[in-house]
Amino acid sequence: MSQYSHKFVEDYDGPVGFGFDREIDEATVKVYLQKFSDDELMEKLIPLLTDEELEGIFELISELLAKHLNKEDYQRLFVK
Repeated sequence: MSQYSHKFVEDYDGPVGFGFDREIDEATVKVYLQKFSDDELMEKLIPLLTDEELEGIFELISELLAKHLNKEDYQRLFVK
Protein backbone atom coordinates (compact mmCIF):
# COMPACT_ATOMS: atom_id res chain seq x y z
CA MET A 1 0.00 0.00 0.00
CA SER A 2 1.29 3.43 -0.94
CA GLN A 3 2.10 5.95 1.80
CA TYR A 4 0.96 8.89 -0.30
CA SER A 5 -2.29 9.53 -2.08
CA HIS A 6 -3.66 11.87 -4.70
CA LYS A 7 -7.30 10.87 -4.39
CA PHE A 8 -8.77 14.39 -4.42
CA VAL A 9 -7.75 15.13 -8.01
CA GLU A 10 -9.10 11.76 -9.13
CA ASP A 11 -12.52 12.27 -7.51
CA TYR A 12 -13.11 16.04 -7.72
CA ASP A 13 -15.59 17.07 -10.39
CA GLY A 14 -16.20 20.68 -9.39
CA PRO A 15 -14.96 23.85 -11.01
CA VAL A 16 -11.25 24.66 -11.24
CA GLY A 17 -10.42 28.34 -11.21
CA PHE A 18 -9.14 30.93 -8.82
CA GLY A 19 -10.90 33.96 -7.41
CA PHE A 20 -14.49 32.68 -7.29
CA ASP A 21 -14.74 31.92 -3.57
CA ARG A 22 -12.66 30.31 -0.83
CA GLU A 23 -14.11 26.82 -1.36
CA ILE A 24 -13.31 26.77 -5.09
CA ASP A 25 -9.92 28.41 -4.48
CA GLU A 26 -9.00 25.66 -1.99
CA ALA A 27 -10.20 22.91 -4.33
CA THR A 28 -8.27 24.48 -7.22
CA VAL A 29 -5.03 24.59 -5.24
CA LYS A 30 -5.51 20.92 -4.26
CA VAL A 31 -6.08 19.96 -7.90
CA TYR A 32 -3.08 21.97 -9.11
CA LEU A 33 -0.74 20.60 -6.44
CA GLN A 34 -1.79 17.01 -6.99
CA LYS A 35 -1.47 17.33 -10.77
CA PHE A 36 1.82 19.21 -10.36
CA SER A 37 3.33 16.39 -8.30
CA ASP A 38 2.49 13.71 -10.89
CA ASP A 39 5.61 11.59 -11.46
CA GLU A 40 5.53 11.90 -15.25
CA LEU A 41 5.21 15.69 -15.08
CA MET A 42 8.00 15.94 -12.49
CA GLU A 43 10.33 13.90 -14.71
CA LYS A 44 9.75 16.40 -17.53
CA LEU A 45 9.65 19.64 -15.54
CA ILE A 46 12.30 19.33 -12.81
CA PRO A 47 15.30 19.16 -15.19
CA LEU A 48 14.04 22.33 -16.91
CA LEU A 49 13.91 24.43 -13.74
CA THR A 50 16.72 26.78 -12.84
CA ASP A 51 18.60 26.38 -9.56
CA GLU A 52 16.74 29.45 -8.30
CA GLU A 53 13.35 27.98 -9.25
CA LEU A 54 14.17 24.72 -7.50
CA GLU A 55 15.27 26.61 -4.41
CA GLY A 56 12.16 28.80 -4.49
CA ILE A 57 9.82 25.79 -4.62
CA PHE A 58 11.71 24.07 -1.81
CA GLU A 59 11.73 27.18 0.37
CA LEU A 60 8.03 27.95 -0.18
CA ILE A 61 6.95 24.43 0.73
CA SER A 62 9.30 24.31 3.74
CA GLU A 63 8.06 27.68 5.02
CA LEU A 64 4.39 26.71 4.67
CA LEU A 65 4.92 23.42 6.47
CA ALA A 66 6.84 25.10 9.31
CA LYS A 67 4.29 27.89 9.63
CA HIS A 68 1.12 25.79 9.66
CA LEU A 69 2.01 22.36 11.06
CA ASN A 70 3.17 21.45 14.52
CA LYS A 71 6.00 18.93 14.87
CA GLU A 72 3.67 15.96 15.34
CA ASP A 73 1.54 16.81 12.30
CA TYR A 74 4.66 17.43 10.22
CA GLN A 75 6.02 13.99 11.11
CA ARG A 76 2.67 12.21 10.68
CA LEU A 77 1.46 13.95 7.50
CA PHE A 78 4.60 14.95 5.61
CA VAL A 79 7.45 12.72 6.74
CA LYS A 80 5.17 9.68 7.26
